[in-house]
Amino acid sequence: MRNEFVIFAILSTLIVALLGWFVSFGWFWVFIVLGPILLLGFYDFFQTKQAIARNFPLVGRSRYIAEWLRPKIYQYFIESDTDGKPFARIARNIVYQRAKGDLDTAPFGTQLDVYAEGFEWMNHSIAALDPHTLDQDPRLIVGEKHCAQKYSCSVLNVSAMSFGSLSNRAILSLNGGAKIGNFAHNTGEGGISPYHLENQGDLIYQIGTGYFGSRAPDGNFSDELFAERTKEPSVKMVEIKLSQGAKPGHGGILPAKKVTKEIAAIRSIEMGKDVISPPYHKAFNNPVGLLEFVKKCRDLSNGKPIGFKLCIGQKSEFIALCKAMIQTGITPDFISIDGGEGGTGAAPLEFSNSVGMPFVEGLAFAYDALVGFNLKRDIKLFGSGKIASGFDIFRAISLGADACNSARAMMMAVGCIQALECNHNTCPTGVATQNPELIKGLNVQDKTQRVANYQTETVHAFVELMAAAGISHPDQINRVHISRRVSQSVVKRFDEIYPYIPEGCLLTPESVPDDWKQIMAMGDASSFSPKFQVVHIEDD
Repeated sequence: MRNEFVIFAILSTLIVALLGWFVSFGWFWVFIVLGPILLLGFYDFFQTKQAIARNFPLVGRSRYIAEWLRPKIYQYFIESDTDGKPFARIARNIVYQRAKGDLDTAPFGTQLDVYAEGFEWMNHSIAALDPHTLDQDPRLIVGEKHCAQKYSCSVLNVSAMSFGSLSNRAILSLNGGAKIGNFAHNTGEGGISPYHLENQGDLIYQIGTGYFGSRAPDGNFSDELFAERTKEPSVKMVEIKLSQGAKPGHGGILPAKKVTKEIAAIRSIEMGKDVISPPYHKAFNNPVGLLEFVKKCRDLSNGKPIGFKLCIGQKSEFIALCKAMIQTGITPDFISIDGGEGGTGAAPLEFSNSVGMPFVEGLAFAYDALVGFNLKRDIKLFGSGKIASGFDIFRAISLGADACNSARAMMMAVGCIQALECNHNTCPTGVATQNPELIKGLNVQDKTQRVANYQTETVHAFVELMAAAGISHPDQINRVHISRRVSQSVVKRFDEIYPYIPEGCLLTPESVPDDWKQIMAMGDASSFSPKFQVVHIEDD
């Protein structure tokens, strides 16, 4: 649209000038209207604050005019909802306002139907604390047990999004924001690009099934390349991706139209073809093999924290992993739990809509399983399922997370408007495209600060919620603090919906709770395939 505007400006000016010269001087009066319009268009063309207006001079202003015409607080009601869920409406307001440094308070009370089934809230305390007396940047140490290079991690970080899926300027903005705000930036499975390293923000290097960045010529994992990659001082942790919420059980997808020469070189792949990662890993094929791979990566990286990410599917497979940890004595330093409700990655509709355990249930189950095997004290849990607000962080921690990662909200902070053009290479804001004409519209300096603003303000909001609940440290948050309306007349706390199990109760058959006996019998440390057997539970 930038080139089209220039053509329009030249042609319209030329046509009016010719009409004025050869037909009637009265035509020159048209410049009274046309002139300011063209000047405004050229201003859009050269300004750097608004990516849409820069990429689509004049036309792009329709979006900002609509924002100006309506009070922001009512944006919740009238803004189009791109995925049919309240998260999309509310998250946009929270992220945009905080990223821009706008006031994020709202008059006239709750904007949600508090009597609707599924409505959730935090239970505050009469004995609330002064939030200014609390640590404004709560952090946790990852890798305390095994690692020579432990990492002090923020409670809110950038979740996995690859260079290739996102543009180079989007990656620069995310990593620059991470540097300013002192939080971590997950590379996604596309490998480490120069844009991940330029600002020297902390990185979580993700390894997917394609092993991009650590990929041998035959497509297998390369010990040598991995060791070289993880020497980077910016690489603080390594995450092995088993599955992701957008398409669990399906490999990553990068359309051929987004595979540039640079991306092909970084990933060691061919241009002109869709990049579809395998749905499984070649470096291991059973739970014990995965843990041995974790140990190998920890050794090759000289003691950096190693973990893995998954969306819970078969519960017995996670039980099998826990049994393998007990059997081998090898534990990951962290586990990231993603939600089956999907994320930022393009995915087949059946996978994004109908595959994988939702985030809340998956996180609660993973925490309980680790507690039941006496493993939680050595493993940090990261939650990454539509995290956008301080309440989202509080809720995730109440279920068992130690920290959170956010993808969608961080994309919005960079400028994403959820145009749903990610897989078409036509993202109008230059965030999720490799089209250089569209990427030009994204101003790195401005978006870098917006990413930092959003993360800082959201963590501060989380700290204020802790204070309102009378809590001085995230470790004190538990399931008692969150309630959910499960029907019009029934409200339950999270500890009633997702009851805790005793610590260590899964280590001996006699102490296994009845509702865990079936999946405990199915989980096998030597195989990801569940052992199907019927467990008879005697009535009292």
